[in-house]
Amino acid sequence: MIASLSADPWMLRLAAVALVSLAFGLVLRRIRLPAFLGYLLAGVILGPHGVGVVPSEADLEGAGGVGVVLLLFFVGMEMKPDRLLSSARLVFTGTAIQIAVSVLSVLAIGTFLDWPLPRSILLGFVISLSSTAVVLRLLQQRGEANTVLGEHVTGILLTQDVLIAPMLIVVGLLGGGTPSMASVARQVIGIALIAGLVVVITKKKDIRLGIGAWIGNDREYQVLAALILAFAFAVVTGYLELSTALGAFFGGMLVGAAKETHWVHEQLEPFRVVFLTLFFVSVGMLLDLSFLARHWRLVVALSAVTLLTNTMINAGILRVWNHSWRTSFFGASLLAPIGELSFVLAAVGRQTNIVSDFAYQVTVATITLTLAISPLWVFAFARHRPRPAAVS
Repeated sequence: MIASLSADPWMLRLAAVALVSLAFGLVLRRIRLPAFLGYLLAGVILGPHGVGVVPSEADLEGAGGVGVVLLLFFVGMEMKPDRLLSSARLVFTGTAIQIAVSVLSVLAIGTFLDWPLPRSILLGFVISLSSTAVVLRLLQQRGEANTVLGEHVTGILLTQDVLIAPMLIVVGLLGGGTPSMASVARQVIGIALIAGLVVVITKKKDIRLGIGAWIGNDREYQVLAALILAFAFAVVTGYLELSTALGAFFGGMLVGAAKETHWVHEQLEPFRVVFLTLFFVSVGMLLDLSFLARHWRLVVALSAVTLLTNTMINAGILRVWNHSWRTSFFGASLLAPIGELSFVLAAVGRQTNIVSDFAYQVTVATITLTLAISPLWVFAFARHRPRPAAVS
């Protein structure tokens, strides 16, 4: 038994991931850059396109997804449901316009370059999605998660998570597929359940889940109960073919509104740190360095155009919501990098032959590069803007 444990390659891989992530994280902290950049670099180096310590990005993909679920669960616990509901119509309308403008912008470029219509629509969807994990981390680090801007940005991210389901249906149709009625029905039921949960949380002032009375102050049971609470809602929305992160967020809202579950945050924090680190490592593993070296001019150009386009579109949306131009451009810079759900859209596009293998690799490299330079992009817009007070 001991011999088999000592020879287990997974232990070596996890140890290498932890060591390299910690080393890069500490170095970047010394130069005042976010630690997640170090985790991305660790993934690039250790992944299949680097030294190959972790031979496949799929090895960490599931763990990375857990990190995003826990992050959204924590954000949901801190979100005030009445404020989120009061701006829901505004946020949904603004996000729909933002996605539509992104698609129309790519359609214009595609017409000039003689792209097929399905490819233009797919790439418009890809650039329209922002990174939930990166944006929320940056908001938390700047202490702006509970500001009016932070709530609007979070609302945009959640709406994008909802709209990924119809996007996938559209991409499937463009690729010649036909969505089943069962899938559509599940998604409609999921949206209805989420809407009902938000109404209950908002209207009911005294919410008690009853879990605290069962487990008391036993730390071991608290850890297990906290994990169940975090993942239960994610599993339900995943089964209903919606984003698991979306379910985690609204599950966090319910737990945050309950009076006897104050211990959940403390018990889950170590899990959040570990799995969110694995998420960023798994994203870094997607980047093919040899491909990037051969086509870096194209990838850099596309990344720059994407960041500029997304910043302009989102700044216009936020300005309409009565934010100042400085605040609007800062919020837009947060939303400008392409999000992790775009990897899913790009993969579906390749499977349905909407994009070629080359176009898929370019898309993956562009997404990863925009995520990697996001802190610098945000800093460029944030350095002259004071940090506002949180919403009371």
